[in-house]
Amino acid sequence: MTMNATGGEATFADLGLRSELLEVLSALGYEEPTPIQREAIPPLVQGSDLLGQAATGTGKTAAFALPVLQRMPPPGGGAGPATLVLVPTRELAIQVSEAFHRYGRILGTRVLPIYGGAPIGRQLQALKRGVDVVVATPGRALDHIGRGTLDLEDLRTVVLDEADEMLDMGFADDIEEILAATPEDRQTVLFSATLPPRIDGIARRHLNDPVRIEMGHAAAEGREATPLVEQSAYLVARAHKPAALGRLLDVEAPAAAIVFCRTRDEVDQLTETMNGRGHRAEALHGGMEQEQRDRVMSRLRAGTADLLIATDVAARGLDIEQLTHVVNYNVPSAPEAYVHRIGRVGRAGREGAALTLVEPREHRMLKAIERVTKQRIQVERLPTVADLQARRMELTRAALEECLIQEDLEPFHAVVESLTDEFDLMEVALAAVKLVHESSGAVLDEQEIPEVAPRTADKRRGGREAPDSERYTRAPAGGMVRLFFSLGRSAGVRPQDLVGAIAGESSLSGRDIGAIEIADRFSLVEVPQAAADEVIAALRRSTIKGRRPTVRRERDTRGRRT
Repeated sequence: MTMNATGGEATFADLGLRSELLEVLSALGYEEPTPIQREAIPPLVQGSDLLGQAATGTGKTAAFALPVLQRMPPPGGGAGPATLVLVPTRELAIQVSEAFHRYGRILGTRVLPIYGGAPIGRQLQALKRGVDVVVATPGRALDHIGRGTLDLEDLRTVVLDEADEMLDMGFADDIEEILAATPEDRQTVLFSATLPPRIDGIARRHLNDPVRIEMGHAAAEGREATPLVEQSAYLVARAHKPAALGRLLDVEAPAAAIVFCRTRDEVDQLTETMNGRGHRAEALHGGMEQEQRDRVMSRLRAGTADLLIATDVAARGLDIEQLTHVVNYNVPSAPEAYVHRIGRVGRAGREGAALTLVEPREHRMLKAIERVTKQRIQVERLPTVADLQARRMELTRAALEECLIQEDLEPFHAVVESLTDEFDLMEVALAAVKLVHESSGAVLDEQEIPEVAPRTADKRRGGREAPDSERYTRAPAGGMVRLFFSLGRSAGVRPQDLVGAIAGESSLSGRDIGAIEIADRFSLVEVPQAAADEVIAALRRSTIKGRRPTVRRERDTRGRRT
């Protein structure tokens, strides 16, 4: 682990980054580098090649983006880009481009995402004006190289992000062709969640004496999650995470809880959101003075606040007796961080619960945590509106029961007697319960939170074929429609070829694609019904295995389209 001169863990300032980048990171609320950033940034700043094993959620985008910006020549220094980042999907191209723009805006860095489904004319204009960083899907990058519109002569760095997924999607030949068109003296960076032999093969052929970094496989230094902590996780899309957190807190009704976030900005925004939902939330992060922190802790211990939203740095060493729940708003960047976080509860024989909100792309990191802690983290279904209503009704009943047992109700006897002269006693009781229920804030305009699937290859998602026994013995999944492709096994088509073509040319990502069936002369692919026409239009302009397929909605046995 990288250490600073005082023997502590390295800060961003210790990693050799220029002052402008440190200023940006401070403004964005990043307090300390994640493990992958601590290990990767120094060698990349020095210009070394790097082979890194790291899953989504570990902070790897900043781990390569910051050194790239550190070494970036002044804007306008060459005819072509200085950096090319290859990613498997349109979705990731946008995310990585946004990260480069956030970190590099102060330096005047020009960033361009290139992917299928976007107007190529706009991309051509931007390339002609000049860009410093291109973030591209392999197919569209190769298209521009073939047109002569993507000049790689001045390229200094190539990054392969989520390389294993690019190979799974059938981009191996495209990657080899792109790398062959780049200068031999370039710096090459390869990140992958797994390191199968094919990744090692690419590293041997194209990386020069690379620094190797592996995250998520070291033992947790003897520290194990206490069995008194009940651990569970919930799959939720990023856009719905604030609502999911509110729903879980409403259902769990913790005596006191701490929610861990990655950055100060995220802490501040989430604190405001949770207070807007009626929680008594307090923020705690490194941007606060010690006096402010002390006031926050006093309110939490006094019971005037019941929800602490904090970064890891601010929450170190906390021991709050009434704490019953720990919530990971993001999957922690390292298994060791997870063990540290959930150790805030379950102390001194007290029971506690650890809840983790998992975005589909973070599912691999959750599995890495399970391997290191040697404990199963149960993936649960998010509570529905009906679950929430039932829980609130249960709390209302409990409040009434406590009142019946402990309170002196005699002063209200005359009110009930007068009402029963006109109304049935049961109706009076129902009206009283309704008032109690509504006065507790229980009636809210709640909406269902959409379910999402993990971005893994074992649930007929992300490009793997369903077992023969499960293929199309049923109708398409709800909201899905089957598309017919005029290419099949005889043309050498594999599931990853179809997923790669769809994800590369349309707005869909691999996890949006459903079951795939490949016959000898055709293939059937499930896609969301709302995106079917977009996929059909996009695929008409592309090729699969060098051939342009016919793509249309599947027709049933009577010739009707599904």
